Amino acid sequence: MAVFVWIALGLPVVLAAWSLGAPRAGIVRHLPWIASGVVLLCGLLFLAHPVEGTAALAGMLRVDAFTAYLLFVVGCVAVVATGGALTPTPNGRFSALMCLFLVAMSLAVLADNLGVLWVAIEATTITTAFLVAHGGGRRGLEAAWKYVVLGSVGVAIAFLGIVLLYAATGDTPSLSWADLVTRPELAQTARIGLALAVLGLATKAGLAPMHSWLPDAHSQAPAQVSGLMSGVLLAVAFAGILRFKTISDHVLGAGFMRSLLAIAALLSLAVAATLVLTQRNYKRLLAYSSIEHMGILALGAAIGGQLATAAVLLHILGHGLTKAGLFVVAGRTLHATGSPEIAEVHGLLARSPSLGRSWLLGTAALLGFPPFGLLLTELAIIVAGYQRGMGVVTSVAVLLLLVGFAGISRQILAMTLTRHQEPPSATPEVLAPDPAPAIQRGIVLAAFGAVALIPVVAWPLADVLTAAVTVLGATP
Repeated sequence: MAVFVWIALGLPVVLAAWSLGAPRAGIVRHLPWIASGVVLLCGLLFLAHPVEGTAALAGMLRVDAFTAYLLFVVGCVAVVATGGALTPTPNGRFSALMCLFLVAMSLAVLADNLGVLWVAIEATTITTAFLVAHGGGRRGLEAAWKYVVLGSVGVAIAFLGIVLLYAATGDTPSLSWADLVTRPELAQTARIGLALAVLGLATKAGLAPMHSWLPDAHSQAPAQVSGLMSGVLLAVAFAGILRFKTISDHVLGAGFMRSLLAIAALLSLAVAATLVLTQRNYKRLLAYSSIEHMGILALGAAIGGQLATAAVLLHILGHGLTKAGLFVVAGRTLHATGSPEIAEVHGLLARSPSLGRSWLLGTAALLGFPPFGLLLTELAIIVAGYQRGMGVVTSVAVLLLLVGFAGISRQILAMTLTRHQEPPSATPEVLAPDPAPAIQRGIVLAAFGAVALIPVVAWPLADVLTAAVTVLGATP
């Protein structure tokens, strides 16, 4: 199985190199989508054949149920983001950066060594900085610089935490995640290191109060980049937090990390609930929604236990597919209307039925309306919260969720259903048809359909999820 680890990491690198030298522009634009398909196929292969800690690169990489599932998520979301989005002007550097971005995220989820994990997270910062600025003009450049500065601060804090954790291992130094969870002697010396590592990764995950880079970066980046950042990058960083939480739970007990993550969850939900109410830019609205959903994930991780942890893993998949699809739709809307402002994209359902229906369907999936699977995962996290003695925190989180969901609903309905009053003599504004080809519209609709099928998919994935939860050390 180790050979497929190298395929998942190596083939996208080859495609990135090909992007820079390919003579035909038509080939270049499809290479990120091909790289995404390779990662997805490798993830499916690992899921189909149960693995128990297959090692590669001298033990620095690891394939188990948890990493296999995350690689599958990366592939799924990447296929939607790269295959469903309108392709920008063919550019070899853009395609190469997209492929390398995919490699960095795959490396992060496959890493067993915490040093390799840090290098991969830093690599995502470097690649996405150029992608955020691609074609965005002055605002895009400003967003990229803000992202670089804050992201670099975050990974620097995480690096310090990893160094302190390494120092705490004493005479038998190790950075292997699988080894550190068996080292109870770390105890108090690891407390500061674990806290710093989680704080640093929380910056990359978009958790409050380290979230300020996210709305600017997501709103200025091309649609496929925004989809990957929101749908996968945040989840990859959060997966790193889950790794450190597992170590903390084994060496310090569950209470330490529970408190940190509960605070981050409530802050993130409060920030998102407050700011979605006043948003006027639909891409920034989606960005603040990402902060809200990262708060949901942090709440589930704080609650812990098998039910909440399994719900967190399923929520990562559902949110990733939904958000990738919605950012793709946002890119199509921007192309058709020329404006990212909600007030200027009024009456979208009547003016462009395809775009209007896509927005309503994606929003229903994002907010967890039946039959979409995010309802299942959110209810599971809420139930687990009350079962495990975190009723007060869970109740506050539910109230903030309701406020955030109401704000998002109001904004999307204003954009799709509400029409501005026009003078009787005015000529009705005509909107160009949905610019996306049928196959790209189909990919997005398939992503939303997959989210609706999560309650069904959860059954065949039960064994994988159970094994992944066990890897993370969750108890009943």
